Amino acid sequence: MEQTLKILVVDGDEAERVAVHCALVQSGVHMEVSEASNGIDAISTLRNTNYDCVFLNYHLPDQNALTIIQKLRFWEIQVPIVVLTTIPDEEIVVELLKAGATDYLSKSTASSEILLRVVRNAIRVYRAEKQVELTNQQLRESHEQLIRKHQELEKQRQQIQLQNLKLLEASRFKSQFLATMSHELRTPMNAIIGFSQILLRPKFGQLTHQQTDMVERIFNNGKHLLMLLNEVLDFSKLETGRLDLKAEIFDISKVINTTVAEMRSLAEAKKLSLLVQIDLQNTLVFNDPVRVKQILVNLLSNAIKFTESGEVWVEIKELPANRVAITVRDTGIGIAPRDFTHIFEAFRQVDQSITRKYPGTGLGLAIVDSLVRMMNGKIFLESQLGVGSLFRIELPRQVTSPNVGIDHPSLNLNGEEIFCAAQNPHLSTLQSGKSLKKYPNYKT
Repeated sequence: MEQTLKILVVDGDEAERVAVHCALVQSGVHMEVSEASNGIDAISTLRNTNYDCVFLNYHLPDQNALTIIQKLRFWEIQVPIVVLTTIPDEEIVVELLKAGATDYLSKSTASSEILLRVVRNAIRVYRAEKQVELTNQQLRESHEQLIRKHQELEKQRQQIQLQNLKLLEASRFKSQFLATMSHELRTPMNAIIGFSQILLRPKFGQLTHQQTDMVERIFNNGKHLLMLLNEVLDFSKLETGRLDLKAEIFDISKVINTTVAEMRSLAEAKKLSLLVQIDLQNTLVFNDPVRVKQILVNLLSNAIKFTESGEVWVEIKELPANRVAITVRDTGIGIAPRDFTHIFEAFRQVDQSITRKYPGTGLGLAIVDSLVRMMNGKIFLESQLGVGSLFRIELPRQVTSPNVGIDHPSLNLNGEEIFCAAQNPHLSTLQSGKSLKKYPNYKT
């Protein structure tokens, strides 16, 4: 069903008002046409009734069209307005359109067809303007909301930044506390271990079997506690950047064999096979032997601890680009894939409960990861629950980390000067495979 348009015709001349009225009716469109003879009546009518379009004569008995349009806009009366003029004046037309008129029309051309076209065009323009206005209003509101959101996000960012600063400060205090406590506790712990060793020596007197057992427990637990304290101290140094690598040239095969020999008793206590395979043409590396050994000790300790039966393998081999790989494999309980990303986190253990079967600080792998990073190396993990785990450490043969401390910038071996890798990446002894055994004056 076609919509009925509500039209208001405002003209002080009744004959012209009726003529426009009749022309609108004759257009063949469903219209409800109302009339007003002056501006006051027109404004009153428009304040009480909604119209689709208004035909407003420019000259009225009480006021002109420009004044009426301004009053309508003051009262926020929104309606398409077509101004009827006798002779259109360009300046007046511009003022009318600026004030809010939708269109203008010369009375001499006001036929039914033209009036209908003007009505439809005026309504279409008015609706488009209202849509633009509504869109602009929505954009303004959205912009204001975005500004408020931005302000809220900025406030949250500042709060998060402040919280991060507090957390960093708390972490720094924690690291300082751990370092201080670890350092302070090591002195009495070393004394306990030392006196326990003295008591176990026969020349200081024979102990009963029960006394020997008790002292051995003190000694073993003291060593265990000292190891835990050393882990905490090393971790605090790594966390605060105060741990430096003391690099030197050494035979990595000797470090591997020595470390495995020291750990063999732990494996034998659990009836595990501990195998070593070294496949290196050149066994010399430039690194920190103490920290390399620490990496291997932590990996072997975990492998033995989490393996109930079977074997533990240690393998070292050559890699391209002047690198070496140290691999530790076991037939232990394995690690679930969901835990791969967590096991290198500090104080993180797969079983976090206080009744866990496997003790420890949870710092071993975190220390390994930090040390490997310091050495510009990489660590890889492969594991399957119930089958076992494999940790592979890939290290450059010549470490060049900024945390490397070098006591002697060059070494002289029987007249052959060899510069440390931090200063000369072409360290001849490391690349040629010459054994340091040929140089008895050099002590590793």
